[in-house]
Amino acid sequence: MSFKVPEGDNRERHVCDGCGVIHYINPRIIAGTLPTYEGKVLLCRRAIEPRKGYWTLPAGFMENGETSAEAAARETIEEAEARVNIHGLYTVFNLPHISQVYLFYRADVIDGQYGVGVESLESQLFDEQDIPWNELAFPTIHRTLQHYFEDRKTDQFPVRTEDLRPPYRKP
Repeated sequence: MSFKVPEGDNRERHVCDGCGVIHYINPRIIAGTLPTYEGKVLLCRRAIEPRKGYWTLPAGFMENGETSAEAAARETIEEAEARVNIHGLYTVFNLPHISQVYLFYRADVIDGQYGVGVESLESQLFDEQDIPWNELAFPTIHRTLQHYFEDRKTDQFPVRTEDLRPPYRKP
């Protein structure tokens, strides 16, 4: 393997010295939901690293063969044992420094049923005033929740796109 610019390309790639096959390493997509029930937001406390013990929206890496909405719904089942009705894409975050793209969908928890998945220590519905803001796992979670509570005042939920780069700053 060599790291070089293949013919016809404009950036360095991993190229097999023997057969010339280019091995592309591209950004990872993380899909999740902002699940709500009766005005409350469902959060999960992480049982795994990174940020074990911190609160998050259910989300994870998209798998081959699924749409981003399917990935978001699957992750919600896996982490919070909650089935959801998806309403549409809500936030998109580009994190170029770690080559990740986060997609969060607004969703309703079906019948208010949820539990604790294998990647979670606990799951809980939170009113806005009870959100553990200082215990949120990632800036993407913080920003999605900020947007949601602001947008909920007008019942307008436009798709919001942001580029997040460290150091993270509160708007």
